[in-house]
Amino acid sequence: MSRIIRALVACALLGSVAACVVTPPPAPHPGPTPQQIADQRLHQVDGRIDNLAHRIDNRVNQGYYPPPQGAALHHRLETIRQEAHDMAAQHGGGLSAEEQRVLNQELDSAAHAIGE
Repeated sequence: MSRIIRALVACALLGSVAACVVTPPPAPHPGPTPQQIADQRLHQVDGRIDNLAHRIDNRVNQGYYPPPQGAALHHRLETIRQEAHDMAAQHGGGLSAEEQRVLNQELDSAAHAIGE
């Protein structure tokens, strides 16, 4: 009888020790690297330029202004795009927050000229 009791106590003790072993929670996913953030800034500026170019095309097609004026606005956007990519080339492919702010100000001015 004492063997059975000892075996039951040993099983209970072993079970309680096994229950204490808990797997640690997974490590939190690291945030984006500074380079990834800089790349996202460049993609945001490029996307905004693409959107404005599409709006220029729509306005020319709808007759809001003549094709030469649309071409001049496209040239302005391409100049801003080239400036963005020149800035990005200095930092290994991305933009700093300050550069993005300056480019967005230029795009705001271009958007106003487009008639938004």
